[in-house]
Amino acid sequence: MAYIKVENLTYYYPEAEKPALDNVNLQLNRGEFVLVLGRSGCGKSTLVRAIAGLLPDFYGGKLGGSIYLDNQEIRTIKREVLVQKVGMVFQDPESQLIMSNVEQELVLGMENLGLSVGLMQRRLMEVGAALVLHPYLQDDVTELSGGLKQKVVLASILAMQPEILILDEPTSQLDPVAGEEILTIVRRLNEEQGMTVILIEQRLERCFHLADRILLMEQGRIVQNQTDAGAFVQWATKEKSPFLPPIPKLFAGSSCARIPLTVKEGRQLLEKSSPHTFQNSSYNLSETCNTGDTNDSGKTRNALDTCDTCDPCDLLLQVKNVGYIYENGVEALKGNNLKLYKGDFLVLMGENAAGKTTLLKNIRGLLHPTTGTVHFLGQEIREKSVEEWAGEIGYLSQNPNDYLFLPTVRDEIVFTLKNLQLPQEEETSVDILLEKLGLHGLAQSYARDLSSGERQRVALASILAADPQLIILDEPTRGLDYDMKAQLGEILQKLQQEGRAILLVTHDVEFAAEYAAEIALMTQGTIIARGNKEEILSDSIFYTPQVAKLFQNLIDEPVITLAQGKLMLMKKIFQNSL
Repeated sequence: MAYIKVENLTYYYPEAEKPALDNVNLQLNRGEFVLVLGRSGCGKSTLVRAIAGLLPDFYGGKLGGSIYLDNQEIRTIKREVLVQKVGMVFQDPESQLIMSNVEQELVLGMENLGLSVGLMQRRLMEVGAALVLHPYLQDDVTELSGGLKQKVVLASILAMQPEILILDEPTSQLDPVAGEEILTIVRRLNEEQGMTVILIEQRLERCFHLADRILLMEQGRIVQNQTDAGAFVQWATKEKSPFLPPIPKLFAGSSCARIPLTVKEGRQLLEKSSPHTFQNSSYNLSETCNTGDTNDSGKTRNALDTCDTCDPCDLLLQVKNVGYIYENGVEALKGNNLKLYKGDFLVLMGENAAGKTTLLKNIRGLLHPTTGTVHFLGQEIREKSVEEWAGEIGYLSQNPNDYLFLPTVRDEIVFTLKNLQLPQEEETSVDILLEKLGLHGLAQSYARDLSSGERQRVALASILAADPQLIILDEPTRGLDYDMKAQLGEILQKLQQEGRAILLVTHDVEFAAEYAAEIALMTQGTIIARGNKEEILSDSIFYTPQVAKLFQNLIDEPVITLAQGKLMLMKKIFQNSL
């Protein structure tokens, strides 16, 4: 008998004309690891909210159909019993943080369950150690980085030990190491304690191989329900679906008898391949050879971040020996030097709480350096107000909700033009921007009712509307599906080619490898390395894309993009055919 049973489930958000869930039927077994995929706004989050018993009580709207948990209709289960059975981590960690410090946040759920002090202390010790939160127990949750907030929310749910763990993009703000740690913990809970896991995740390279069941949603319906990852890969390859991790996507046209799912399987295939391994490959050598990464800034830098080939007249941003100490005494930045020229596309990466967001805020003028200076176009940032820089420096923070306050999506973007007193004829560019970011059909929607990925795109559109010279983005791929990431990457590359400078913070290594020109690495408040993306990403252990891991030590030249990977794989096929 199914542990979770969904029958004819239909749901409309308040005032919505189209259903977010459209006659969904689903059966899940106890102890399964379920991966839910789909484009932004397809109904993934709505489905898991329903399974968590949050619809319609917490979101309003109209719900039809039934959900059974262990053969009991979920609406008949008392709330205090249900929270011990189902624990959910939302997309936006801020929406689940209530208490003032981390320790209070971690014990709040256990206190509400009436657990003994001794048991709460033991669980606090366990989850704090597992998620490396002990150093932050007395910290104010509002001062944590986005990634640490995400870990705190997950720890607070795990401390209650639910039977079903629902995770809505739990690693979206975590660095590669922390993301792997989280999924390792979740996998162990699933395998060793039999916890049922339902995971929504856009970065499939992290979790695809862990799933017992893969669900793909489109327009509120489940269109694929596979318990065999290989069968899903075959279907996705045939249908040219974007919902494949890099390794299966790379091998999809190679006519392998079995497409590898992981780097390990791919390396084994390459090392043991014979002339017959890639027989009947659909790759075309001439096409593949013409496909490669073209996002090369053509600029070379030395150890002091001085560009030997840059025109001094193109210098936009100069950060000199910048340090920053918060009021609580935490030294977030120390000795940072950075230059950005017209046409630069730099991705800043590093562990959570490394100081990346603090550096961005100092550059934008939201904070002022404790030591050092920030100059834009030769003028020190602090000499003008934040508002005065708005037309020249676009800044998108981690939380898109900070930018959304008007009745419609279109109004949000038009507001930027009116607020900055740009020519009214520029409003015609709004339609172009809506189209580019896949928002045209949502132009009259209320932005805060949209999915996380859709809200992210609306906030980004409101920034790009001003056509700034410097574009600063803090985790812009959060909540975006593969198609939307590709569209974002192409838009940013076009802006780069037009002479805009882009400074982007992300933990999404795959996105950085495909679209950036340069990578800078930051740790403990200081930028420690900067170089072209091939140099930085191919020599790293964790900050490296799956394609680079696949070919590491097997070939001499760096391979970090899918296009480069296809070229190397094509060469392997060609060699085997001789």
